[in-house]
Amino acid sequence: MVRSVQHDMLPQSAHDDVARQQFVVALKQGLSRTVRSTNKQLFEDVVAPDAASKIGKLPDDRDSIRTAMYAHPAYRSWSTLHRSAQELMWTSVADVVARDSERLQSQAAKLTQPAKQRGSLELDSTVQAPRGVANLDIHLQTGGYMLDRNPDDVAAGVLYEVGGNLYAFGQGLGKHDSKAAHVQRFLAEKFPQLKPKRILDMGCSAGSASVPYALEFPAAEVHAIDVAPGMLRYAHARAESLGARVHFHQRDAADTKFPDGYFDLIVSHNMMHEIPDSTRRGMLKETWRMLAPGGVGVHQDVPLQFKGLSEFQKFEFSWDTLNNNEPYWEVYASADLAADAKGAGIPDAQVYVGNLPQATQSLPWFVTVITKPAA
Repeated sequence: MVRSVQHDMLPQSAHDDVARQQFVVALKQGLSRTVRSTNKQLFEDVVAPDAASKIGKLPDDRDSIRTAMYAHPAYRSWSTLHRSAQELMWTSVADVVARDSERLQSQAAKLTQPAKQRGSLELDSTVQAPRGVANLDIHLQTGGYMLDRNPDDVAAGVLYEVGGNLYAFGQGLGKHDSKAAHVQRFLAEKFPQLKPKRILDMGCSAGSASVPYALEFPAAEVHAIDVAPGMLRYAHARAESLGARVHFHQRDAADTKFPDGYFDLIVSHNMMHEIPDSTRRGMLKETWRMLAPGGVGVHQDVPLQFKGLSEFQKFEFSWDTLNNNEPYWEVYASADLAADAKGAGIPDAQVYVGNLPQATQSLPWFVTVITKPAA
C-alpha cells in the first residue's frame, strides 16, 4: 500500500489548504536538501576555525560543536526557519481538521457501527503513556500525541496521518516509501515460508501500517496496540473505511497482556525512537515471549544510531531533541539494540540489527529482526 492512500477518514481540504501544504513541503525540502547540506561546510570553513582562535582548540564533541554553531547567525537562521517550517506544517493541517472535526467524528461513528465493523476497538483508561509522550507535543504536533478532547475524538489520528505524510514528503520520501510495504518486501525475501495466522502491530499510531498487513494476509487475525485513545479511534475507523479487519487495543508495548507464543508475526514502525529505554527493552522482551515457534518480529525505525558517526553528525541529529520535541531521539540513537535483545533473553543467533533500503533508495530504514526457532 502506498503512502497517502485515499480513504473516507481524511479531512476535506479546499484548494487554498492544499496550496498552503504544498508550500510547506517545498519549504521543508529546500531547508533540508539545500541549506542543511551547507551546515557542515559552514562548520569546517568558518565556525571551527573561529572557535579555535577564541578557545585555543577545535570543537571536538557534539556539545562544543553545538555551542559554536549556535553562536553563528547563519546556523541560527537555518535552525529558526527549520523549526518554523515544522510549526507551519502542523498549522496547515490543524486548521483543516478543526473545521472538519464534527464531520470526521460522525464519519467514524458510521464506519464503526457494531453491526457493520470488521475489526474492533478496546480502550483502557488505566494504560499510561511514557512521560515524554504524555507531557510534550511530540514532533510539535498540535495538541500532542495524546490529544483526547471527548469520548469520540479522532483528531490526534487525523493530524498524525496527514501531517506525517507532509513531513515525509518534505524529507524527500516518495509515495512508495511506505514502511509497511518495505517490511513486507523484506519478509517475502527473507522468510518466504512465513504465512502468519496472527499478527501484532506494536505502537500502531494512526494505523497506517496495520492495514497493509490485514490486506496482505486476509486470513490472519491482526491486532494493533498503542497508548493513545484518539489515535486508536481514528485507526479503527480508518481500517474499516479501507475494508481491513484489525483489532485495536489501548495497551502498553512493555506489558501487552497477550498470551505466550500467540503471534507468528510481530512488527513495529518508527516506534523505538519514541519510547524510553525501559519501554524499548520491555517491548523486546514481550516480542520474544509472544512469538510462536517459527515466528518473526521486525521492529523498523529510522537509521539513527550514533555508532560509527562523526561528532558533527551526532550534533546534527541532536537538533530534533532540542527543537522538535523528541525526548527519546538520542536515547534511541545511543542504544545498543543487540545488547538490549540479549538482555531481554533473546539468543544472539536469533537477532539481526541492520539497514533495510527503501524502494526509491532515498533513505535506508533500520530494522531489529527477531526469529523464534521452530519447535
